[in-house]
Amino acid sequence: MAKGFAPRIRFWILALGILVGYGAIGYRLVELHVIDAPRLNKELQDTRYRVIPLNSRRGDIFTYDLNGGKELFATSQTLLEVGLDPLARKESDLNRLPELSRLLRKDISLVERVFGARGRRIVETLDNEDERWRLLARKVDEATYQKILDLKISGVYGTRKYERVYPKNSLASHVIGYVRRDGESISGIEREFDFYLSGQRGWRESEVTAGRELPQFRRRYVPARDGMSLALSIDSYVQHVIEAELDQIASAFDPESACIIVSDPYSGFVLGLANYPTFDPNHYSEFDQSTHKNRAMTDPIEPGSTFKIVATSAALEERLVDIYTEFDCSLPTLQMPNGYVAKLPKDWKPFGVLSVEGIVTHSSNRGAAHLGTLVGTNEFYDYTRKFGFGERTGLDIGIESRGILHPVRNWDGLTLSRMTMGHAISATPLQIHYAMATVANGGLLMRSQIVSKILDTNGKEAVSYGPMVKRRVISSETARTMSELLVKTASPGGTAHGAGIPGYRVGGKTGTAQKIVNGRYSSRHHIGSFSGFFPADNPEVVITVIVDGSYSNMPVSGAGSAVPAFKRVAEKLIPYYAITPLDENTAFASNENARGMRLRN
Repeated sequence: MAKGFAPRIRFWILALGILVGYGAIGYRLVELHVIDAPRLNKELQDTRYRVIPLNSRRGDIFTYDLNGGKELFATSQTLLEVGLDPLARKESDLNRLPELSRLLRKDISLVERVFGARGRRIVETLDNEDERWRLLARKVDEATYQKILDLKISGVYGTRKYERVYPKNSLASHVIGYVRRDGESISGIEREFDFYLSGQRGWRESEVTAGRELPQFRRRYVPARDGMSLALSIDSYVQHVIEAELDQIASAFDPESACIIVSDPYSGFVLGLANYPTFDPNHYSEFDQSTHKNRAMTDPIEPGSTFKIVATSAALEERLVDIYTEFDCSLPTLQMPNGYVAKLPKDWKPFGVLSVEGIVTHSSNRGAAHLGTLVGTNEFYDYTRKFGFGERTGLDIGIESRGILHPVRNWDGLTLSRMTMGHAISATPLQIHYAMATVANGGLLMRSQIVSKILDTNGKEAVSYGPMVKRRVISSETARTMSELLVKTASPGGTAHGAGIPGYRVGGKTGTAQKIVNGRYSSRHHIGSFSGFFPADNPEVVITVIVDGSYSNMPVSGAGSAVPAFKRVAEKLIPYYAITPLDENTAFASNENARGMRLRN
């Protein structure tokens, strides 16, 4: 019996072993094909198949010169990020690392560290199998990348990216804005027109081995769509001139800020816009954030005497006065329309009886108060709104302030007498500029614009922008009368006589506004401004100069700081636009060829 029992035990042990073995195999098959199948399939897909993003190329921002050639303000250059898939490393490739380090301009020790190698051996054990990318170098150009591919090092591959560059450095930086290194557009045209510029990213799903795509096993492909390009009305020469002038202003007055704006009065297109301080968008992080502000649009100021064109235009338009109507500007008080007897502000020098012409040419604060009182509170407010104060100009290059224009119900007894001289109201330099342009072009408030065309990826025109009239503010007759008064202001005997250019009729108005310091108007801190146009009979350009204060306590006034800057800029633009001088006995004939060339852009 003992002899028969032993074989049966062995039989059942063997049978049990076979059963357990097959059971384990069956369990493992169930585990692989049922329980762990989703996870394993995902790992396989992640390892073998990859969704490769395709970056779109951001469109260019450029302008046309007078000959029709393009001048780039912003463009995108192709660069690659080169890295390593650590799962694809091979020791047989390590002898090529010195050549790779030379191409990447990296120390060999850094390259070996990425590879986890020492000499010609891989010494690093890879614990994390999910790690599929190690950066070797950024900003590798196409030619260098091709040489790297020729080395045929397993697992080394690149991701194509586009880097935004600004060929003209700081020129027009506040207009153009910038794109951050992570691809986010931050300011200026770059941000406001990002929808057109950025295009659409694409992608493709493909099988990958050793970091290399196998195109024959590509599953899906959605091509990237490059961004559209923008043509600007900005003239690079004009922009260079005004930025050089701001440098001169900064050197002479050490201002807290300053800006210069140049535009075509008839189209509303901006030809130049610059701020001080400025920055270089190629190195935006190296500049203080305050330098990034487009102060011409964001920082309202009290306009001072440049605002007197509103009260004068309103009184002339309503036919309440003519240029010969006289007012006693020696009176210290004046009864306002609401019956309040207001103490009038002092003039820069004592005046007696002045005509409307004298009020403008001598810039009398009290005379402006007389005109505003004659117009009436509500009517004066309406004309202020018509001239564009209290609303945005429409320039789509970033955040724009509306300024501060309180409704009439919030005015006190002094508001009207102060607002007529440019106090008790805040306006951006851009609003002041376009109010003056309204007088220059015959009474029309134009929408401020700077983008003239949007072009598709083939360079064909997709959208074209033309002049946009917001409304008629004053009649052409009133505008001509105001223009003549402003010409006399910029002539000998006027407060802006320094703006005169021999052979040309210049019109414009100075402003010197006291700054509010610690809640009070300061007698030492001022904002100097001048807004003018020429030739007055048929203006080619409107130029506004604003100089805001001085850190070194240099005296800042419209006549002393802004007027000379206006004149220097104007004198440089005369030969550039071939503006014909006046003959003493003939009227000005505008140079239509120069304007036509400019508006074509």
